Amino acid sequence: MRPHDIVVLLKIASKKDRSWYMKDLSYELGISGSEVSESINRSVIAGLIFQDKKRLMMTAILDFLQYGLPYVYPQQPGALVRGVATAHSAPPLNKVIESHDAYVWPYGNGDLRGQSIEPLHPNVPEACLKDEKFYELMSLCDVLRVGKAREKNLAIEELKMRLC
Repeated sequence: MRPHDIVVLLKIASKKDRSWYMKDLSYELGISGSEVSESINRSVIAGLIFQDKKRLMMTAILDFLQYGLPYVYPQQPGALVRGVATAHSAPPLNKVIESHDAYVWPYGNGDLRGQSIEPLHPNVPEACLKDEKFYELMSLCDVLRVGKAREKNLAIEELKMRLC
């Protein structure tokens, strides 16, 4: 698995029951078509998407996000930069958790200054600004990567509501 495999899976999940094509995912995520195809193939092998390459295995994805993501793709908040809010600084947890520490994905056109969190793919900030549901899923994943126990528990509950 590569970090952008999570991005591709969550983009598919954000579409819910709407049909999609690999070329759509490629365009919306700014990832080449061949990389999207290879990512989906890796996810089939990992048991995160069915053999038909259309239906997600939501329980397996939730398990991977909860128990694997923090260890496979950990992140330490970095320098103060301008960017797009993520983790508990972004929806939906920014309405529940009040914090003076903002976390952001570095992005030149961002509207918030905070500690940098490296996104799972460089094009994530731009893709998230175009798709609110995808943005929420990616932000919740970052909570799992950098959050404390309470924040992680809230993020898991939010992910369960959105993915199941």
